[in-house]
Amino acid sequence: MSNEQARNTTRRGFLGTATAVTALSAIAPTAAEAQIASRSADEIKTAQLTTTGQGAAPAAAARPDWTKPAAMAIPKEGYFKLEQGRYGPVFPKTPANYGFTIIAKVKPGREQAVRDHGKVMEKGVAENPSLLAVLKLHYLRWVVFNIGGEPDFMYQGYFDTDFDKYTEDAVAIFGASGLNTVFENLEGFPTDWKTNAPAFIKYVRDHHVPSFLEYGEYPYVSAEEVKKALRIKSALSAMLDQMQ
Repeated sequence: MSNEQARNTTRRGFLGTATAVTALSAIAPTAAEAQIASRSADEIKTAQLTTTGQGAAPAAAARPDWTKPAAMAIPKEGYFKLEQGRYGPVFPKTPANYGFTIIAKVKPGREQAVRDHGKVMEKGVAENPSLLAVLKLHYLRWVVFNIGGEPDFMYQGYFDTDFDKYTEDAVAIFGASGLNTVFENLEGFPTDWKTNAPAFIKYVRDHHVPSFLEYGEYPYVSAEEVKKALRIKSALSAMLDQMQ
């Protein structure tokens, strides 16, 4: 074996070891994280448990495995077992994490204002990329569609906080940033929402349409964990470039 071949073999071996060690160190939980993960798994299982009969949920694993895609069929109520939270029923964490789909009628003549608000949010995030960070979002989607010739608005989001905390945090963001919410263009939305978070949350809950199936290709993984994995990939790529 030539010296060059030996160096290449050593380099590949080093990178393989570095990749494994770095990845393991990144995903291995600290004691605090392990406690949270264990509690989260218990909460998922508790949220899914129900009595026997129609709508019974499958037993959840003690610790969700992100390497195995998962789907969850959800009863029409949006939960498996009625558990009261601060503002209403607690909705379960699914393979896609937490989320909601809000559908409401647009006020007459306000459809363009709803669409224009998309540009407001685009500009806000461009100027301050951490504007919505506290919401721990994965994705957010806004849609305007017609029912009976009149516009309806759909707000769909997936995130890592629970249903009610997301809404509370959203009110806080708008209050701190001075931005208004697109919901002001929707029928029945409370005019005092900036000082009345419970009214905002009630509106969201009243207009939430629960999904009956949710799927995750990498189930129960948080947005922060995804970003951590991408940072590791970037660091290893940079290391490889430097060794070539």
